Amino acid sequence: MTEPLILEPAKAADACVIWLHGLGADQYDFLPVAELLQKNLTSTRFVLPQAPTRPVTINGGYEMPSWYDIKAMSPARSISLEELESSAKTVMDLIEAQKRTGIDASRIFLAGFSQGGAVVYHTAFLKWQGPLGGVIALSTYAPTFDDALELSASQQRIPTLCLHGQHDNVVQNVMGRTAMEYLKHHGVTVTWREYPMGHEVLPQEISEIGTWLSERLR
Repeated sequence: MTEPLILEPAKAADACVIWLHGLGADQYDFLPVAELLQKNLTSTRFVLPQAPTRPVTINGGYEMPSWYDIKAMSPARSISLEELESSAKTVMDLIEAQKRTGIDASRIFLAGFSQGGAVVYHTAFLKWQGPLGGVIALSTYAPTFDDALELSASQQRIPTLCLHGQHDNVVQNVMGRTAMEYLKHHGVTVTWREYPMGHEVLPQEISEIGTWLSERLR
């Protein structure tokens, strides 16, 4: 497995953001974003993992970086739960690695774009048991949230920032909003922001992420 890209801060690290890229992208995709955010978050380490390259059914079996296989798009995405679980374990291993460097779990954040965000949702609210600094969910959805799910007290305390494009034709806005409403219904403190964009990232979005992180890392 490819080692994660680690961006060390100017000062000694006392916080960390683990940021997962989207389908077909790579660990360098959000490096410019991490570098920009780190200008103000001067003691925050960024960890950018790389998804395995494997066949993706909806793309004709073409091999590309993917956190899990997507077998069908409609009516709801059909995915490989086994591969999603494996990706969630990768993220939890990264959290544990950061804890071993001396960073408290309450100052470790999980961020993900699109498919990476789906892994982050699954990890934070179905698998990880313990504190986290928060979740940043960009243009994403939650394939494993369902009505039978119960969140633990520690999971309910994970603040979540949900960001989505109003004109997203890859992960529809309603899919992101459904995940947000689910978390809110289960007692999570959720902030929702939407932008006049498609399946992308805007400078204003990055600015708001920086502000949100700074408020939680005082």
